Amino acid sequence: MKKSCFSIRLSLLIVAFFGLFSSFSLGAQDNMQPVFQEANDAYNAGDYSKAVHLYEQVLTMGQHSAALYYNLGNAHYRLNNVAESIFYYEKAKQLAPQNEDLLINSAFAQNMTIDAIEPLPISQLAQWEKASLNFFSLEGWAYASVFFAWAMVLCLGAYWLFRQSFWKRVFFTLTVVNVLLLVGSYAAASLVEHRNKTTQYAILFSEQLNIRAEPNDRSEILFVLHKGTKVQVTDSLQEWQKIAIANGASGWIKNASLRKLE
Repeated sequence: MKKSCFSIRLSLLIVAFFGLFSSFSLGAQDNMQPVFQEANDAYNAGDYSKAVHLYEQVLTMGQHSAALYYNLGNAHYRLNNVAESIFYYEKAKQLAPQNEDLLINSAFAQNMTIDAIEPLPISQLAQWEKASLNFFSLEGWAYASVFFAWAMVLCLGAYWLFRQSFWKRVFFTLTVVNVLLLVGSYAAASLVEHRNKTTQYAILFSEQLNIRAEPNDRSEILFVLHKGTKVQVTDSLQEWQKIAIANGASGWIKNASLRKLE
């Protein structure tokens, strides 16, 4: 009788876990319209202009995904639209920061820009922190937090449900582990959200711009940037914006055409 009760309880837990996994899978699926498939067909046929047009239609329909941005970046890359390809690759990296194909294609697009900018070296600790936070996107960390919260509740319920000391120890340990994972994933999500809110990046779409020391036309020209360069917008003053680039250099630009990576 005890064995039968144990089997029933275990089965209920398994069903609960599978139900949880199914809900996450359904929520994560992209409900792409037939237009997306038509765009893919146009891309595979070599009609990249048509593919771009159709992918942009999908965007106007409210569909956003790493795959969509990645495909848009690829189509613009084939058309030699350097700035556009870099912009959409960067948008895709916000949603899928660990995708290897995306990182490779993004690097190829970066090599097509006029400005060769060597990023500042960062410490191993900073590299580890960046790699850890970029393991998931903000949405991914949010999903992880919800998952660990549910897993904690289920394990805690199982701890109270089972009477055998062995299973109580097992589910107590799993509850503690899920609490720690929940705290860690929530902290990571908060850090990524704060970074996204306080750090504004953009892609330069102006063909060429003088970067000046001060926000006026009489100040010294520090350096020149060209279309496709990724910049960080740190301040603004009327038609002037202060920007910084990966090598640490910064300055002011006037009436720049920038597309922000929001």
